[in-house]
Amino acid sequence: MVSHRGLVAWSRIRHVTDQLPRGDENENDVTVHYWAAAKAAAGLAEEHVDASTLAELLAEIHRRHGHRDRFDDVIDFCSILVGEVPVGAKEPADVRLPAGVNVEFLPPFAGG
Repeated sequence: MVSHRGLVAWSRIRHVTDQLPRGDENENDVTVHYWAAAKAAAGLAEEHVDASTLAELLAEIHRRHGHRDRFDDVIDFCSILVGEVPVGAKEPADVRLPAGVNVEFLPPFAGG
């Protein structure tokens, strides 16, 4: 049997998300980490965002930092990880974010 680490981890995230107790729907704090060029474009390495889907998170970070030189361009080329799972070609609105999860923005790196 072939192990598909990303698929297993993604199913765990979805399972945990479905089990989370919900109080106020506006309390879904996630930690955003920016790396390399994304960090330079955002002007910070980390921030907290209230979002329950990746689409909400993207809208909020573009609202916060879209005025910064190159932010939109850099973020649009980043690979995104939710927890340790690459988002890939999934629709941002379909990617649920459990409270407390880390979302990583990784720009392409030279040489690999």
